[in-house]
Amino acid sequence: MKFSPRILRRLSSIVGREGLLYDPTDLQVYEYDASLEKERPGAVVLPTSREEVIEIIKLAWKEKIPFVARGSGTNLSGGSVPPEGGLVIEFSRMNRILEIDLENLCAVVEPGVYNLELSNIIAPYGYYYAPDPASQKVSTLGGNVGENAGGPHCLKYGVTANHVLGLELVLPDGELVELGGKSGDSPGYDLMGLLVGSEGTLAIVTKIVVRIMKIPQSVQTFLVIYDTIEEAGESVSAIIAEGILPATLEMMDRTVMAAVEASLQAGYPLDAEAVLIIELDGLPESMPRLSQKIRQICQHHGAREVRMAQTPAEREVLWAGRRGAFGAIARVAPNYLVTDGTVPRNHLPQVLRKVKEIGERYGLIIGNVLHAGDGNLHPLILFDERNQEEKERVIRAGMEILEVCAQAGGTISGEHGIGLEKIAAMGLVCGVNELRAYRFLKETFDPLNLCNPRKVLPSQEIGEGKEAISA
Repeated sequence: MKFSPRILRRLSSIVGREGLLYDPTDLQVYEYDASLEKERPGAVVLPTSREEVIEIIKLAWKEKIPFVARGSGTNLSGGSVPPEGGLVIEFSRMNRILEIDLENLCAVVEPGVYNLELSNIIAPYGYYYAPDPASQKVSTLGGNVGENAGGPHCLKYGVTANHVLGLELVLPDGELVELGGKSGDSPGYDLMGLLVGSEGTLAIVTKIVVRIMKIPQSVQTFLVIYDTIEEAGESVSAIIAEGILPATLEMMDRTVMAAVEASLQAGYPLDAEAVLIIELDGLPESMPRLSQKIRQICQHHGAREVRMAQTPAEREVLWAGRRGAFGAIARVAPNYLVTDGTVPRNHLPQVLRKVKEIGERYGLIIGNVLHAGDGNLHPLILFDERNQEEKERVIRAGMEILEVCAQAGGTISGEHGIGLEKIAAMGLVCGVNELRAYRFLKETFDPLNLCNPRKVLPSQEIGEGKEAISA
């Protein structure tokens, strides 16, 4: 779609000339996110207020222009890739923290605020925002809401949905809706539960009320080293089974550690097959007992060494390595596909073995980073997109990994969403009737199919994969 001069003039009148992009060179920057997908939009608008967003969406509704909301474009499943020739509503200029309310333990923010920025601003008051995706330096809270983002600390503190108290939304026809707020549970249907994680397919978020938390009094961080990835996986299940709930329980394998060490020098052992990063937080009085128990469990399950960070600086280096893992992979290969599946914790060892077998069968290098505590795998399948045959093998391998996750009683996404890349895998976990219910919701909110179209749901009902629920 090429936007007519009339539409461009109308968009310019809403956001100003500086808030409208339509030159092909500018548009090229917005045709992709962190996935493998690409589509060229027809125009990009950068609103500064909810009023401008409302006017933009009313225009899109009237002219039947498909649109997508976009933050920093860090999405890993193609969720923020624009509809071809459609409109990108880019929220980098709606980036204000509107209120910090310590009495009610919440903050009110616009969708373009960076995740880490919020924690940095409230840290002097002794508070932080718990959901912490690895991209938190650049990912926006609006995008986090769209994907129901998690992060290492979601094991103990939950994902974005557990920390969103209220939303201001613009529906696909331009109607403004407010859900929830500072007062807690609201009567009626749990529409926030529906909207958080809906990948921008039902409405556009213009304001968010988030829960903030007191910084823990004491934190201890461990690097636990293993000679097999299976022993590391067994330790994860054993820790949780013991009734210990760490703040984080992360895993990395040899491939990822080597890339991180070459890039960031985080102190990971290059001769190990896997490491766990375990963090405990809470009252100072409880730390010695819990720390000793963690050591005993890990050593019982084959850990060759348990290191504890002795200073905040040592702790930060360990976490810098984990957060920088995806970027460091560029030292190994120019591209990767991350298949974000989730399985029951006790199935981690066998699923990881199968992931390794899939890589060997397809002749591909796969590095593993896991939110191991909640069974969330991030196998990074490495390749060079200039090699089309290799790329096709990567896509097939990724689908097989998702099949393994589903067969193990898991699902096809923990936090990265379905977007464009995983639509074909929806039949692995959804039956015909489930997909019909999802489509009913989509059509109710967005009858013209303008709001981030072609995402999440297959284009037609499918009967293969999981059996349909009996009528």
